[in-house]
Amino acid sequence: MFDSLSSKLESAFRNLRGLGKISEANASDALREVRQALLEADVNFKVARDFIERVKAKSLGQEVIQSIQPGQQVIKIIHDELVELLGATNAGLQLSGNPSCVLMVGLHGSGKTTSSGKLGRLLHKQGRTPLLVAADVYRPAAMEQLETVGKQLDLPVYAHKGATDVLQIAREALDFARANNRNTLIFDTAGRLQIDEPLVQELVRLRDLVKPQETLLVLDAATGQEAVNVATHFDQALNITGSILTKLDGDARGGAALSLRAVTGKPIKFAGMGEKLDEFEPFHPERMASRILGMGDVVSLVEKAAEAVDLEDAQRMEEKMRKGQFTLEDFLEQLRQMKKLGPLESIVGLLPGGAEALKGQDLSKQEKEFRHMEAMICGMTPQERRNPHILNARRRQRIAKGSGVTVTELNTMLNKFAGMQQMMKKMGKFQKMLARMGGSPAGLLRHR
Repeated sequence: MFDSLSSKLESAFRNLRGLGKISEANASDALREVRQALLEADVNFKVARDFIERVKAKSLGQEVIQSIQPGQQVIKIIHDELVELLGATNAGLQLSGNPSCVLMVGLHGSGKTTSSGKLGRLLHKQGRTPLLVAADVYRPAAMEQLETVGKQLDLPVYAHKGATDVLQIAREALDFARANNRNTLIFDTAGRLQIDEPLVQELVRLRDLVKPQETLLVLDAATGQEAVNVATHFDQALNITGSILTKLDGDARGGAALSLRAVTGKPIKFAGMGEKLDEFEPFHPERMASRILGMGDVVSLVEKAAEAVDLEDAQRMEEKMRKGQFTLEDFLEQLRQMKKLGPLESIVGLLPGGAEALKGQDLSKQEKEFRHMEAMICGMTPQERRNPHILNARRRQRIAKGSGVTVTELNTMLNKFAGMQQMMKKMGKFQKMLARMGGSPAGLLRHR
């Protein structure tokens, strides 16, 4: 995400860090690179210009000029201004009605249907009872697609097959929601072009009927500045309350994310981070600014881990490790927990310096290795997982054949696991010894 922009900014920052003293001349030179990086990222020209002017003005303040590390101070100013540019704080949904209504609007192919499902999943986790409403009567199989998404997420979908009147569907959906105690309706509307005025007016009538608490514009992040033009048009017609940026994981430039809030005055509320239905998160400007500047996003990583890992399971697993009772079944569970966190590349990218470390690295090999390990363990019987010492040549041949690997690959995995077990047993014994001697290395010294 934002790889191209981050790389160019890092190049500019190297020059900034080397500045022993800040003057108007060298500040202008250094910030020229930053400005060029923003423009190449397809950031709106006025937004880029105003951003640089604010950074420059603050960089020439007494606090920076007299600083021991003026270059680092300028980088902090850039970070803080980026946060402001992106919206300062997370703007959550304002859902006060019963039922509350959320209108999902946007162009064809922007990802409205998938985003409707993702938003429904998020609201369900927060304790709400969402109802997905199929309000696209134009695109073939649009209702079926939403039903598929709803089924995958175990969320109810209101779809009136064969209906052509969107307002009728909306009235029926509202009645259905009240009768079935659904407190949040998410309307998946038809995609339309800015120039398609009749369809835009249909949206206006739908908005006037359901009186949504939120009208969210779904935008493809890769469209850059064009996303701003789209947002401006929809805002003029519908007075949108915010936007959802989709496909942000594949956006190397970041032009839409950096321009949208500044031009429209409306916050980015959510970000689609991939095709999977759980790859969706609230948009946090500070965290996003840190990602852009290669500082990582540890908070989001911790949140992902907390969501993916059950605390009791984690404690139970830690106890097993300490006692040297860690089996291949437990190892399989660990691999599956890691998968829940997402692709390895996205996890590493959230660590400070992770984006820089990933340059030129192909993590697909590690991902493939994890898949092979999972297949090998799944190919074993429960008894074999708990007691790998019973794996003779015949059993190993069976497992290798069934999991699509060679016997050599299987043996390598088993040897690594055996080494891991030995290390865990040693650590367990060491912890017990510490406990007997006072519970700390200091206790060891007292017993010498």
